[in-house]
Amino acid sequence: MTTLQVPTPAYAQSLLSSRSSSPSSGGEKTTTVILEPGTQPDYVYDNALPPWRAAIRRWVVKSLRWESECIANMQRVVRRPWLDTYFVYTSTLGTHTFFMTVLPAFFFFGYPTCGRGLVQILSFGVYTSTFVKDSICSPRPYTPPVTRLTIGTHHLEYGFPSTHSTNSLSVALYIFTLCLSLPPWGLAITSALLSFYIFSIVYGRLYCAMHSFTDCIAGCLIGTLIWSIQWAWQDRIEQFMAIKGPLGKPRSEPRSEWSCTVPTITILMGLLLINQHPEPVDDCPCFEDAIAFVSVVMGTTLGRWHGSQAGLDAESGFFHSLTPGWQLANLNDWLTFFGFALLKMLVGIAAIFLWRLVMKTVLLAMLPPFYRIISHVVTLPTRRFYTPATQYTSVPQENGLHLTPSLIDIPTSEPGPKHSLHASIASGSIAKQRGAQNGREKWPAPVNDVEISTDRFNVVKHYDASVITKVVVYAGIGWISSEMLPAMFEIFGWGVKSGGRQWFAICLSTRSGSSSLRFAGDGHTVWRRIGNLLHQAGYNGWLVHVFVRICTHG
Repeated sequence: MTTLQVPTPAYAQSLLSSRSSSPSSGGEKTTTVILEPGTQPDYVYDNALPPWRAAIRRWVVKSLRWESECIANMQRVVRRPWLDTYFVYTSTLGTHTFFMTVLPAFFFFGYPTCGRGLVQILSFGVYTSTFVKDSICSPRPYTPPVTRLTIGTHHLEYGFPSTHSTNSLSVALYIFTLCLSLPPWGLAITSALLSFYIFSIVYGRLYCAMHSFTDCIAGCLIGTLIWSIQWAWQDRIEQFMAIKGPLGKPRSEPRSEWSCTVPTITILMGLLLINQHPEPVDDCPCFEDAIAFVSVVMGTTLGRWHGSQAGLDAESGFFHSLTPGWQLANLNDWLTFFGFALLKMLVGIAAIFLWRLVMKTVLLAMLPPFYRIISHVVTLPTRRFYTPATQYTSVPQENGLHLTPSLIDIPTSEPGPKHSLHASIASGSIAKQRGAQNGREKWPAPVNDVEISTDRFNVVKHYDASVITKVVVYAGIGWISSEMLPAMFEIFGWGVKSGGRQWFAICLSTRSGSSSLRFAGDGHTVWRRIGNLLHQAGYNGWLVHVFVRICTHG
């Protein structure tokens, strides 16, 4: 974000009456405002960006002007208090917070293939969308005329394309393809639920004025592309991660013959993706999101590789115990099963936070002095808006340790949807400087009367040591979640398998409105009861079909 002091027009002075103002050098009253990313004058981006990126940005911004008016008109027609609450809070189902909280459960309960598939889809979706965001530097819909509703910090990022749309569509398509074996009407119900999820996320971005139509369309296209690549190549990716022995040959000795192909390619590709992420014109947090998700993929990939080499995977027979109480034959079994499930989640989350706390403390203490030493020997790469270690002695506390990861943005503002006033005034001013005519008063100041001011607002600072710190921390989170914690649960006897493979070894066929069950394993008694209850309730087994397809895929 960019902090500026601009002359205050009459209509804005009443809105900003609660903010302090000061006279400029010419005696004119000025008000400090904060510009969102992408809202500086056009010539700033034309001069800073390569011609092809600047051309795309001009096209997106030109479309954004009339799209902002369309979204504002839509808001005036459809906005209701209950819809405000619904779309603002359902938007969390497409955020990093939601997915980073849910994904470890796939590894804790014995479905690692699904877990890795979702991690890869989300990671490459986030990386691709943030790569485009920082390349194009397009703003979000202008406020005014729209009213922006948000409870997080996503408004601090560029607008084009929508990462929410990318994530929601790619995840929905991935789940849909897991359920293709459903009967037609069961697949129709599943499709309807997934479509409603996509609608809630994608249309919610328009309703909350967080994105334009172009942003959402581009995000959906990226999500579809990411899903198609993942679905087509997932089996090959899994085979690559499980390479054993030199150049994929069978392992002859447990440790001396380990292949270094997977870790070498994974680490080099991960660092290359991070290094090649474009530098934006404004200070935008997209880069940090990209670091985190690329690092998580590195961690889960290395975890899969190490597990296959060390025999800590299902194929080697390491995971065999079931979560206690998995039969669910009586109340005691139910309490036991969910008690151990809760215990695994609590221990897993605690281990992840402990890892982050310890490693961030150590790395932020060690890396800056190390950088300063080697800076005398080689020229270290620098990134815009990131302070090199030669210019600071220690990382300030506000940029150091926090209980929650920086990627997981737990809202710290007032609860409930809100409209960001400083963003409204800033975006409106830039729209006037660009010559947008929409019937409101123009800002009277020329561009050269604008002066930088950072004394009244907390400007987020970035440090070069935090980049490698994030890589190590989030790669460790991926590795711990996908290999170390499941192995620990197996050793403790808590079981990684939940009994799902026994339960879901059910072949359910639907003919003439009736269902026939074929049972396998020790869970047949439980599933006969559950199947009968589902059939009596009118489900005709479609829900069981969904579970069968998803869980056996893991």
